[in-house]
Amino acid sequence: MATLLSLKRRIRAAQNVSKTTKAMQMIAASKLKKAQDATLASRPYVEKVSLLVTDIATRIEQKDFHPYMKTNSLTGKSLIIALSPDKGLCGGLITNILREFFAVSDANKDASYVVVGKKLEGQVTKLQNEVLASFHFGTTLPAFGVVFPLIKLIDEYYLSEKVDTVKVLYTDFTSIFSQTPKIVTLLPVTLPDTSGTGEKGDQNNFSLFEPNVSGLLPDLLKHYLEMTLFQYFLESYVSEQASRMIAMQNATTNAKDIITELQLEYNKTRQSKITSELLDITGSKRAEGAQN
Repeated sequence: MATLLSLKRRIRAAQNVSKTTKAMQMIAASKLKKAQDATLASRPYVEKVSLLVTDIATRIEQKDFHPYMKTNSLTGKSLIIALSPDKGLCGGLITNILREFFAVSDANKDASYVVVGKKLEGQVTKLQNEVLASFHFGTTLPAFGVVFPLIKLIDEYYLSEKVDTVKVLYTDFTSIFSQTPKIVTLLPVTLPDTSGTGEKGDQNNFSLFEPNVSGLLPDLLKHYLEMTLFQYFLESYVSEQASRMIAMQNATTNAKDIITELQLEYNKTRQSKITSELLDITGSKRAEGAQN
Protein backbone atom coordinates (compact mmCIF):
# COMPACT_ATOMS: atom_id res chain seq x y z
CA MET A 1 0.00 0.00 0.00
CA ALA A 2 2.93 2.27 0.73
CA THR A 3 4.08 1.93 -2.88
CA LEU A 4 0.67 2.93 -4.22
CA LEU A 5 0.56 5.95 -1.93
CA SER A 6 4.06 6.95 -3.04
CA LEU A 7 3.08 6.69 -6.69
CA LYS A 8 -0.07 8.74 -6.05
CA ARG A 9 2.00 11.48 -4.44
CA ARG A 10 4.47 11.50 -7.33
CA ILE A 11 1.65 11.67 -9.87
CA ARG A 12 0.02 14.54 -7.97
CA ALA A 13 3.35 16.39 -7.74
CA ALA A 14 3.99 15.95 -11.47
CA GLN A 15 0.49 17.22 -12.25
CA ASN A 16 1.08 20.33 -10.13
CA VAL A 17 4.39 20.95 -11.90
CA SER A 18 2.68 20.52 -15.26
CA LYS A 19 0.00 23.07 -14.35
CA THR A 20 2.60 25.57 -13.14
CA THR A 21 4.86 25.27 -16.19
CA LYS A 22 1.85 25.47 -18.50
CA ALA A 23 0.74 28.69 -16.83
CA MET A 24 4.25 30.14 -17.10
CA GLN A 25 4.39 29.12 -20.76
CA MET A 26 1.13 30.95 -21.49
CA ILE A 27 2.29 34.08 -19.65
CA ALA A 28 5.57 34.11 -21.57
CA ALA A 29 3.72 33.57 -24.85
CA SER A 30 1.41 36.51 -24.17
CA LYS A 31 4.40 38.76 -23.36
CA LEU A 32 6.36 37.44 -26.34
CA LYS A 33 3.89 38.61 -28.95
CA LYS A 34 3.91 42.21 -27.75
CA ALA A 35 7.68 42.22 -27.25
CA GLN A 36 8.34 40.70 -30.67
CA ASP A 37 6.14 43.28 -32.39
CA ALA A 38 7.89 46.16 -30.58
CA THR A 39 11.37 44.82 -31.31
CA LEU A 40 10.81 44.12 -34.99
CA ALA A 41 8.98 47.42 -35.48
CA SER A 42 11.85 49.50 -34.04
CA ARG A 43 14.64 47.80 -35.98
CA PRO A 44 14.07 49.67 -39.28
CA TYR A 45 13.95 53.00 -37.44
CA VAL A 46 17.26 52.34 -35.66
CA GLU A 47 18.82 51.30 -38.97
CA LYS A 48 17.61 54.50 -40.65
CA VAL A 49 18.97 56.63 -37.81
CA SER A 50 22.30 54.84 -38.16
CA LEU A 51 22.35 55.50 -41.92
CA LEU A 52 21.49 59.16 -41.33
CA VAL A 53 24.33 59.51 -38.83
CA THR A 54 26.70 57.95 -41.36
CA ASP A 55 25.44 60.25 -44.10
CA ILE A 56 25.91 63.41 -42.06
CA ALA A 57 29.23 62.34 -40.54
CA THR A 58 30.77 61.77 -43.96
CA ARG A 59 30.04 65.39 -44.87
CA ILE A 60 32.12 67.00 -42.15
CA GLU A 61 35.85 67.20 -41.59
CA GLN A 62 37.49 64.90 -39.10
CA LYS A 63 38.54 67.83 -36.93
CA ASP A 64 34.86 68.66 -36.44
CA PHE A 65 33.93 65.16 -35.27
CA HIS A 66 31.78 64.88 -32.17
CA PRO A 67 33.52 63.28 -29.11
CA TYR A 68 31.28 60.23 -29.59
CA MET A 69 33.11 59.62 -32.89
CA LYS A 70 36.69 60.21 -31.75
CA THR A 71 38.83 57.19 -30.94
CA ASN A 72 40.72 57.47 -27.65
CA SER A 73 43.55 55.32 -26.33
CA LEU A 74 44.41 57.17 -23.15
CA THR A 75 43.38 54.78 -20.39
CA GLY A 76 42.94 51.42 -22.11
CA LYS A 77 39.79 50.90 -20.04
CA SER A 78 36.28 50.03 -21.15
CA LEU A 79 32.84 50.65 -19.74
CA ILE A 80 30.73 47.52 -20.17
CA ILE A 81 26.94 47.65 -19.88
CA ALA A 82 25.68 44.11 -19.22
CA LEU A 83 22.01 43.25 -19.77
CA SER A 84 20.49 40.11 -18.23
CA PRO A 85 17.09 38.92 -16.94
CA ASP A 86 15.94 39.42 -13.38
CA LYS A 87 14.38 35.96 -13.21
CA GLY A 88 15.41 32.46 -14.24
CA LEU A 89 13.50 29.51 -15.71
CA CYS A 90 14.41 30.55 -19.24
CA GLY A 91 16.36 27.55 -20.47
CA GLY A 92 20.01 27.97 -21.38
CA LEU A 93 19.74 31.72 -21.94
CA ILE A 94 21.39 32.76 -18.68
CA THR A 95 24.12 30.14 -19.07
CA ASN A 96 24.93 31.51 -22.54
CA ILE A 97 24.96 35.08 -21.22
CA LEU A 98 27.33 34.09 -18.41
CA ARG A 99 29.62 32.31 -20.87
CA GLU A 100 29.82 35.44 -23.03
CA PHE A 101 30.27 37.62 -19.96
CA PHE A 102 33.24 35.60 -18.71
CA ALA A 103 34.84 35.82 -22.15
CA VAL A 104 34.40 39.60 -22.13
CA SER A 105 35.70 39.98 -18.58
CA ASP A 106 38.82 37.97 -19.42
CA ALA A 107 39.53 40.24 -22.39
CA ASN A 108 38.86 43.44 -20.39
CA LYS A 109 40.59 43.04 -17.03
CA ASP A 110 40.33 46.73 -16.04
CA ALA A 111 36.76 47.29 -17.21
CA SER A 112 34.12 49.15 -15.26
CA TYR A 113 30.61 47.71 -15.26
CA VAL A 114 27.02 48.86 -15.30
CA VAL A 115 24.77 45.88 -14.61
CA VAL A 116 21.13 45.64 -15.63
CA GLY A 117 19.47 42.48 -14.31
CA LYS A 118 19.90 40.39 -11.17
CA LYS A 119 21.28 37.30 -12.92
CA LEU A 120 24.60 39.00 -13.70
CA GLU A 121 24.86 41.19 -10.64
CA GLY A 122 26.39 38.52 -8.43
CA GLN A 123 28.92 37.44 -11.04
CA VAL A 124 30.10 41.00 -11.65
CA THR A 125 30.67 41.66 -7.95
CA LYS A 126 32.84 38.52 -7.74
CA LEU A 127 35.27 40.04 -10.25
CA GLN A 128 36.10 42.85 -7.82
CA ASN A 129 35.99 45.32 -10.70
CA GLU A 130 34.43 48.76 -10.42
CA VAL A 131 30.64 48.51 -10.55
CA LEU A 132 29.28 51.97 -11.30
CA ALA A 133 25.60 51.11 -10.96
CA SER A 134 23.15 48.23 -10.85
CA PHE A 135 19.59 48.33 -12.15
CA HIS A 136 16.66 45.92 -12.30
CA PHE A 137 15.79 44.79 -15.81
CA GLY A 138 12.12 44.37 -14.97
CA THR A 139 9.51 41.84 -16.02
CA THR A 140 7.53 44.04 -18.41
CA LEU A 141 8.31 45.54 -21.81
CA PRO A 142 11.07 48.14 -21.28
CA ALA A 143 10.06 51.77 -21.55
CA PHE A 144 12.23 54.28 -23.39
CA GLY A 145 13.06 56.02 -20.12
CA VAL A 146 15.29 53.14 -18.97
CA VAL A 147 18.13 54.40 -21.18
CA PHE A 148 18.44 57.87 -19.62
CA PRO A 149 20.36 56.85 -16.45
CA LEU A 150 22.69 54.78 -18.61
CA ILE A 151 23.26 57.64 -21.07
CA LYS A 152 24.13 59.90 -18.14
CA LEU A 153 26.77 57.43 -16.93
CA ILE A 154 28.11 57.00 -20.46
CA ASP A 155 28.51 60.76 -20.86
CA GLU A 156 30.14 61.08 -17.46
CA TYR A 157 32.79 58.46 -18.15
CA TYR A 158 33.29 58.58 -21.92
CA LEU A 159 33.20 62.32 -22.52
CA SER A 160 35.51 62.94 -19.57
CA GLU A 161 37.89 60.33 -21.07
CA LYS A 162 37.80 58.02 -18.05
CA VAL A 163 37.24 55.13 -20.48
CA ASP A 164 38.22 54.64 -24.10
CA THR A 165 35.32 52.49 -25.24
CA VAL A 166 31.75 51.68 -24.22
CA LYS A 167 30.54 48.15 -24.88
CA VAL A 168 27.16 46.49 -24.41
CA LEU A 169 26.49 42.83 -23.64
CA TYR A 170 22.98 41.93 -24.75
CA THR A 171 21.04 39.02 -26.26
CA ASP A 172 20.25 39.27 -29.96
CA PHE A 173 16.85 37.91 -30.95
CA THR A 174 17.09 35.87 -34.16
CA SER A 175 13.92 33.80 -33.83
CA ILE A 176 11.77 32.18 -31.17
CA PHE A 177 14.16 29.23 -31.17
CA SER A 178 17.44 31.17 -31.42
CA GLN A 179 18.79 33.89 -29.13
CA THR A 180 22.50 34.74 -29.14
CA PRO A 181 24.38 36.80 -26.50
CA LYS A 182 26.60 39.40 -28.16
CA ILE A 183 29.10 42.06 -27.14
CA VAL A 184 29.06 45.18 -29.31
CA THR A 185 30.99 48.44 -29.19
CA LEU A 186 28.60 51.34 -28.65
CA LEU A 187 31.23 54.09 -28.50
CA PRO A 188 33.14 55.38 -30.32
CA VAL A 189 30.72 55.45 -33.24
CA THR A 190 32.52 53.98 -36.24
CA LEU A 191 31.73 54.92 -39.81
CA PRO A 192 31.93 52.58 -42.78
CA ASP A 193 34.73 53.18 -45.23
CA THR A 194 33.21 54.77 -48.34
CA SER A 195 36.43 55.97 -49.91
CA GLY A 196 36.57 55.28 -53.62
CA THR A 197 32.91 54.37 -53.88
CA GLY A 198 31.58 57.78 -54.85
CA GLU A 199 28.78 57.54 -52.29
CA LYS A 200 29.66 60.79 -50.56
CA GLY A 201 29.45 62.84 -53.71
CA ASP A 202 26.20 61.22 -54.79
CA GLN A 203 24.58 61.92 -51.43
CA ASN A 204 25.66 65.56 -51.47
CA ASN A 205 23.88 66.06 -54.79
CA PHE A 206 20.50 64.94 -53.48
CA SER A 207 20.43 65.91 -49.79
CA LEU A 208 20.06 69.28 -48.09
CA PHE A 209 20.30 69.78 -44.32
CA GLU A 210 19.12 72.78 -42.34
CA PRO A 211 20.47 74.70 -40.49
CA ASN A 212 23.78 72.91 -41.23
CA VAL A 213 25.41 69.52 -40.97
CA SER A 214 27.65 70.38 -38.01
CA GLY A 215 24.70 71.72 -36.05
CA LEU A 216 22.59 68.59 -36.60
CA LEU A 217 25.23 66.01 -35.75
CA PRO A 218 25.42 66.36 -31.90
CA ASP A 219 21.67 65.96 -31.33
CA LEU A 220 21.43 63.23 -33.93
CA LEU A 221 24.29 61.28 -32.33
CA LYS A 222 22.60 61.61 -28.95
CA HIS A 223 19.35 60.24 -30.37
CA TYR A 224 21.25 57.48 -32.17
CA LEU A 225 22.89 56.46 -28.89
CA GLU A 226 19.54 56.40 -27.06
CA MET A 227 17.73 54.43 -29.75
CA THR A 228 20.54 51.90 -30.20
CA LEU A 229 20.73 51.25 -26.46
CA PHE A 230 16.94 50.98 -26.22
CA GLN A 231 16.96 48.48 -29.09
CA TYR A 232 19.38 46.32 -27.12
CA PHE A 233 16.92 46.36 -24.21
CA LEU A 234 14.10 45.25 -26.50
CA GLU A 235 16.22 42.49 -28.03
CA SER A 236 17.18 41.18 -24.60
CA TYR A 237 13.60 41.27 -23.32
CA VAL A 238 12.07 39.43 -26.29
CA SER A 239 14.90 36.88 -26.12
CA GLU A 240 14.10 36.23 -22.46
CA GLN A 241 10.40 35.68 -23.14
CA ALA A 242 11.04 33.42 -26.13
CA SER A 243 13.56 31.33 -24.22
CA ARG A 244 11.24 31.04 -21.21
CA MET A 245 8.26 30.03 -23.35
CA ILE A 246 10.22 27.23 -25.04
CA ALA A 247 11.73 26.09 -21.73
CA MET A 248 8.33 25.95 -20.02
CA GLN A 249 6.81 24.18 -23.03
CA ASN A 250 9.52 21.51 -22.80
CA ALA A 251 9.04 21.26 -19.04
CA THR A 252 5.29 20.77 -19.48
CA THR A 253 5.86 18.05 -22.07
CA ASN A 254 8.35 16.28 -19.81
CA ALA A 255 5.99 16.49 -16.83
CA LYS A 256 3.19 14.94 -18.88
CA ASP A 257 5.50 12.14 -19.99
CA ILE A 258 6.40 11.47 -16.36
CA ILE A 259 2.71 11.44 -15.40
CA THR A 260 1.99 8.88 -18.13
CA GLU A 261 4.83 6.64 -16.97
CA LEU A 262 3.85 6.93 -13.31
CA GLN A 263 0.20 6.26 -14.10
CA LEU A 264 1.18 3.12 -16.02
CA GLU A 265 3.38 1.98 -13.13
CA TYR A 266 0.57 2.74 -10.68
CA ASN A 267 -1.93 0.68 -12.69
CA LYS A 268 0.48 -2.25 -12.93
CA THR A 269 1.23 -2.13 -9.22
CA ARG A 270 -2.47 -1.88 -8.36
CA GLN A 271 -3.36 -4.77 -10.67
CA SER A 272 -0.57 -6.87 -9.20
CA LYS A 273 -1.78 -6.12 -5.67
CA ILE A 274 -5.39 -7.02 -6.58
CA THR A 275 -4.25 -10.26 -8.20
CA SER A 276 -2.17 -11.12 -5.13
CA GLU A 277 -5.13 -10.48 -2.82
CA LEU A 278 -7.42 -12.65 -5.00
CA LEU A 279 -4.89 -15.48 -4.88
CA ASP A 280 -4.69 -15.17 -1.11
CA ILE A 281 -8.51 -15.31 -0.81
CA THR A 282 -8.75 -18.26 -3.19
CA GLY A 283 -5.98 -20.08 -1.36
CA SER A 284 -7.62 -19.56 2.04
CA LYS A 285 -10.98 -20.79 0.70
CA ARG A 286 -9.41 -23.93 -0.67
CA ALA A 287 -7.63 -24.52 2.64
CA GLU A 288 -10.94 -24.16 4.52
CA GLY A 289 -12.65 -26.59 2.10
CA ALA A 290 -9.88 -29.15 2.55
CA GLN A 291 -10.19 -28.96 6.33
CA ASN A 292 -13.95 -29.48 6.13
